[in-house]
Amino acid sequence: MVKAHPLFEAHSTPLNSMSARGFRIVAGILCGGFAFTGLLFTFMGAWPVLVFAGAEAVLVVAMLALYRHHATHSAELVTLQAGSITVRRREGRRLEEARFDPFWAKLRWEGSRLLLGHREASIEIGRYLAVEEREDLARQLESALRAYREPRFDNPQLRA
Repeated sequence: MVKAHPLFEAHSTPLNSMSARGFRIVAGILCGGFAFTGLLFTFMGAWPVLVFAGAEAVLVVAMLALYRHHATHSAELVTLQAGSITVRRREGRRLEEARFDPFWAKLRWEGSRLLLGHREASIEIGRYLAVEEREDLARQLESALRAYREPRFDNPQLRA
């Protein structure tokens, strides 16, 4: 079976500009700062500060690692092909997919959220984009849907 080429495709991911090496550097700096503070207070006689500083360091590094893992394993793909418009979203381990007929699919705004759907079914798209980028996605997708719904045929026999 021949796979149809997409007429429109938009791929978005959450912000994740930190590499593994950068994460190790930031974690090392944070742990070093917390260790310095904890040891300084320990030498002044306030040894419980060392325990809390260590717990804070572990918590901050764990939260950074959790966000980085989640951002690395999250993405959204909006695809318009002949006969269907598909939204596939992966957030960590959760997968979500919605299909709509492009002739009936509508874009609408609810505040700053961009929704794609028809009748009662809808799904938010552009969740990982800034508002300006979401507006650009809406314009481009609306244009692609309009072109799909109103195709232009070039018939050489009808040319003057």
